[in-house]
Amino acid sequence: MVLKIFFPQCCNRADSGLLVGRWISGHDSAVVLAVIHYPFIPGQVKQYIQQMQAQSGVELSVLGSWSLPKDGQEGMESFLRDLSTIFPQERWLQINREIGKTGFTCQILNRDQNGRVIQQETKKKNEKAEEGDGEAGGDKEEQEDEEKEEEEEKVIFVHYEQRKVMLSQLHPIENGVPDPKTDAPSELRQMFQTVAHSQPLFFLDRYDDGPLKLTHWQSEGREASIIVELLKQASVPLCLLINWLLSIWTWICNIRLFSLYPLRFLSSKLSTCVQLSYRAEHMRTISSRKPATGHTQFMRKANIVVSFLVDVALGMLLIWWLYRDNHITMLANTLVPAADHVAKELQELLQWLMGAPAGLKMNRALDQVLGRFFLYHIHLWISYIHLMSPFIEGILWYGGLSACFGLTFALSLLSDMVALLTFHIYCFYVYGARLYCLKIYGLSSLWRLFRGKKWNVLRQRVDSCSYDLDQLFIGTLLFTILLFLLPTTALYYLVFTLLRLVVVLFQGVLHLSVDFINSFPLFAVALRITRPYRLAEGVKFRVLCEEPGTALHLLMEMNPLKCSTVVQTYRTPTYSCYPKDSWAALVKKLFVGELIYPWRHKTTKTD
Repeated sequence: MVLKIFFPQCCNRADSGLLVGRWISGHDSAVVLAVIHYPFIPGQVKQYIQQMQAQSGVELSVLGSWSLPKDGQEGMESFLRDLSTIFPQERWLQINREIGKTGFTCQILNRDQNGRVIQQETKKKNEKAEEGDGEAGGDKEEQEDEEKEEEEEKVIFVHYEQRKVMLSQLHPIENGVPDPKTDAPSELRQMFQTVAHSQPLFFLDRYDDGPLKLTHWQSEGREASIIVELLKQASVPLCLLINWLLSIWTWICNIRLFSLYPLRFLSSKLSTCVQLSYRAEHMRTISSRKPATGHTQFMRKANIVVSFLVDVALGMLLIWWLYRDNHITMLANTLVPAADHVAKELQELLQWLMGAPAGLKMNRALDQVLGRFFLYHIHLWISYIHLMSPFIEGILWYGGLSACFGLTFALSLLSDMVALLTFHIYCFYVYGARLYCLKIYGLSSLWRLFRGKKWNVLRQRVDSCSYDLDQLFIGTLLFTILLFLLPTTALYYLVFTLLRLVVVLFQGVLHLSVDFINSFPLFAVALRITRPYRLAEGVKFRVLCEEPGTALHLLMEMNPLKCSTVVQTYRTPTYSCYPKDSWAALVKKLFVGELIYPWRHKTTKTD
């Protein structure tokens, strides 16, 4: 067996004393956490360890002794060896560091069934080979037993940086407490958990007036930040203020007037209302008085806070640009001519469709009816734009103030304004799609009539059916009429569908930008860049020292998590209401004339 000792680098030059740590259950390994310096009183050491066990929940114990030779401490090694009777353990590690050597020597004191101490010293196999050839004729069984004993006595020191191990989180993250009978944690994960949960042990530094002096990663002084402490003190009244504002907002939303169907339906479709409810849910999460129960919840809260601060900062930059050099007036003066230009282009497009577009022979009667119908809608739309033109500057001025809540609010408001300004295009698309869809489904139904089939609504399948002569005659007439009118309808549907797709594409870019700001884990990515050891995917080892007469020394280093994995792991879930249809489903909807909504529709058919 090989005994692995995880030894902190901060204790390599510590004064002689006792090793405090934990034996990892189920594995032949130990984790050294700190060194208690001499002089000390054993009773006070036992009381201190019991106190740390109660605070941390870790089974701490005295693993053994640590000896670093100094002038005037010649009998220190024997004194520390005798302490094994005061701190009874099945194994007592006596680690010594000799002057002029980098490695350590380790002696293991085991207790037999009678309580007697048996000393075992780690040795190298090549030391046996130097004894000469005189004993080569000994008993082979005794040599095999000695080799087995030597293999069992091997010790490997794994040096780790205590601060990095305590602050890091080993991935993948375990949610909940694992069952030791079914899925016991690995040796490395138990080592990380031991160091992380032993944080109360690291509060005692050399400036404390106490009977015990320890060496650990904070023994020279506690690591703290004045800014962090001030933020902690300011977070309490800030959370109370946010909770009070959220209670008022909840009371307003629960008013009976807002629960009526038209307002409830409209609020569920407006991007601004959806973003407002999304941010309100975020504020409830970060203003909760309950502390984060685990690493995942802590990272979620931190990502939400950083995302909100960045969102507000970008919004303030947008406000600074809008209200500087009178940019809002310039936008208002540009918006109305742009709307008139779009309406004029649509009129020219309809005039082109009412003629012979691309030399195609259209049904003149249907072509004229559809063209005049759409031209009348454009005339109504131009009148509406000119009626609203005196109020556009005021709408833009007050709408720009919404950016103080964040850039996402401004983008959501812009998306709603684009939807209102292009409402006539949406109406054209709905009219053309409904008419085209009616003809497509009519032709498919009449095609089944020619084949002696019909669609069974109850069983949702095609069944055989016998038709009489009159039904076949009427079906033939209707099929011929629909077939010859289909090119005219399909052309109008194609043109207005392309216009609708342009608007949807622009709104999709806005919604993707909002979703990116809301869900991107800025805090986790910044933590991965600045302190990569905080998010560890694993560890890697390299040989630190391998001197004759000493044990093997390895250095454990953190293997940071990949940036792509960080984004996937800590990405904040969004409440996006937009459908995630595949390209095949989208093409099918466009072909059969089904409406493409910018939100998830309850009556959307699923294949």
